Amino acid sequence: MDFRHSILLSKELSNPAEEFVRYFAKKAYPSVVTQKEPGQFSTITKRAFNLIVSDLINHRLKPALKTETAKARPLTGEQPDKQETKPENGIETTQEEIEASLIVKSVLRQKIDLQRIHLRDAQSYCAILFDDNNRKPICRLYFNGKKKFVDIPDENKKFVRNEIQALDNIFGLGDKLMEVAEGV
Repeated sequence: MDFRHSILLSKELSNPAEEFVRYFAKKAYPSVVTQKEPGQFSTITKRAFNLIVSDLINHRLKPALKTETAKARPLTGEQPDKQETKPENGIETTQEEIEASLIVKSVLRQKIDLQRIHLRDAQSYCAILFDDNNRKPICRLYFNGKKKFVDIPDENKKFVRNEIQALDNIFGLGDKLMEVAEGV
């Protein structure tokens, strides 16, 4: 899909034109669509497209989450439904850390082969590394305290701290993560 098509579709999804709404209303409802009804159908169309996009994202993330969760979980023969206990070394990879690593992967997927990006948890932070090499950090996640931080190395390998309120804020750090990827 061409960039211009993406912009047009994005605009239609956020604020659908009357013709766009009428097209889908006619497909979904056999009766004639009146002047009054396109306003109702506009809201329905927006919700429908939001649900579709959400379902597509969930459909793509579920297998990745299962893979990452399976890698993070020790192979002890326990059933995944049983309650997990904290390992003796005090390192526990949380679901939030796994999701953050998936966000980092999604940001870097255009520049880096996803097989090169690895999650390695430690007691004080969770590292996301190139080639599972601690000398090639992409970022460090500090999610154990009251505030959440993502530290990203600069060109001198000094980590710059970035406070985030929610995991989605990691997407806003995409440019910095891409700079790290280009340096590898």
